[in-house]
Parts: sequence; structure tokens; C-alpha cells
Amino acid sequence: MNYKGYLIDLDGTIYTGNQVIEAGRDFVYRLQEKQLPHLFLTNNTTRTPKQVQELLNKTFAIDTDLDQIYTATLATVDYMDDLNLAKTVYVIGEDGLKSAIFEAGYQEDKDNPAYVVVGLDRQVTYDKLALATLAIQKGARFIGTNPDLNIPTEQGLLPGGGSLLALLEAATGVVPTVIGKPNAIIMEKALQRLGTPKEETVMVGDNYLTDIRAGLDNGFPTLLVTTGFTKPEEVPNLPQAPSHVVASLSEWSIDDDE
Repeated sequence: MNYKGYLIDLDGTIYTGNQVIEAGRDFVYRLQEKQLPHLFLTNNTTRTPKQVQELLNKTFAIDTDLDQIYTATLATVDYMDDLNLAKTVYVIGEDGLKSAIFEAGYQEDKDNPAYVVVGLDRQVTYDKLALATLAIQKGARFIGTNPDLNIPTEQGLLPGGGSLLALLEAATGVVPTVIGKPNAIIMEKALQRLGTPKEETVMVGDNYLTDIRAGLDNGFPTLLVTTGFTKPEEVPNLPQAPSHVVASLSEWSIDDDE
């Protein structure tokens, strides 16, 4: 069928580290040429949407509007706004997460916040974790930006934001509400922004556990490209098949969606 909207992962799909995936970039160019609605959808909370926009432009020669970038950070803020609790928060995370939350009108409260929000923090300390633990024990709403236990680096797989969530869950006995892929919250919020019917909006990504499960678990068609996390040899043994699998996005026809 002809899909009317695209939700597109970034790392492993459009680029890997600092290297562009040529077929991924050409895929974006084709979407832009056809003026097909699309959002770049990322679990990364260390960059602001503006920084993602600049990265795409300066490093990978992809020009995109700011409102076409939707991060787990933005979905977290949208979710908090929907809950409409007191606008007080304690955040474990980096500038990309903190700046968006504070710019949305939330105030830091280390003692008795309405929310504790946890994302990747490469400068995390025991004291930060202790403050979060105490606040959650007092009743703060425990929110995780994404479930990623690891992040891929040149060194190997390092701890991700999900690892911090696991620690705090063990310390408090409280299960966090997790926003990012593959969970429903980011997918539903992204669809609201895109404005296309769910059954005609395809989730495109390289990671079966996050991108493709986000689609499968939430009723979206899925397109797995084996240029990143999930390898071609894994495809026959996946527990649930994606709607489509390609070795390169150059194989995907925008016109016919074959």
C-alpha cells in the first residue's frame, strides 16, 4: 500500500555515529521531494531538537524543519503536561533533557517534586541517584525517557538510560512510566504531531527491539532496514516479522511502497 506518513529512526538508519548512510539520506531526499509527511523519531535525550537539526544539516547535509524532529524528551514534556500535576521536577539527565523540561515551565525541586524524570546522564553520581530515590519514595511520579539499557559506542556497549531506571526501580520498588520507543506514549504523541492515519504511517528503523517493536506493539506498519543494530541473519528468527525488511533504504520505493 502507499503509506501517507513516515516515522524515522536516526542512528543506524540515516547515519551511524558520524558517518552518513547514503541510502538513508537519499531516502529522506525522496520523501522531501514527494512532500510526504515524516518525523525523525529518536530516543536520544542528550541533544535538543535544535541540536539534532544542526547535526543533520552540518554533518549529514540533510535540511529539515525543527518541527519534523520529535525526541523522547519532547514526548516526556507532552506526557507531563497531560498529567497536569504541579510543575516541579527532579531530573537526572543531560542538557538536552533538562533544558526542554525547564523551558516548558517546570521548576527544579530536589526534596519533594511532583515528577522524577530520568534519562541518560554520563555524569551521574550517587548523590543524584539518592535524591531521586528519596523523591520517588515520597510519591513523585517516576518517569523514564527511554528504556535503552545500552548505548553503542566505539568502545562497545555502554550503560544507557534504562540502566539507571533499573537501578532506581530496584532501590524504590516503583516501576517507572517509560516514554520512548518501543512504548506507546512516544508513538501516540508522534502520530498526533504527524497527523496521518496510524494504519498508513510506517515506522522505519534499524533496531528490532526499539523501532520495530514500537510499531508492532502499537499497531503501526513497520519497515526494518538491516544497516544498524539488527543484523540480516537475525531476521528469520525474529519473534514477530516486521511488515517489510530491506537491506538498504535504496530498495524502498516511495512511489509504490513495494
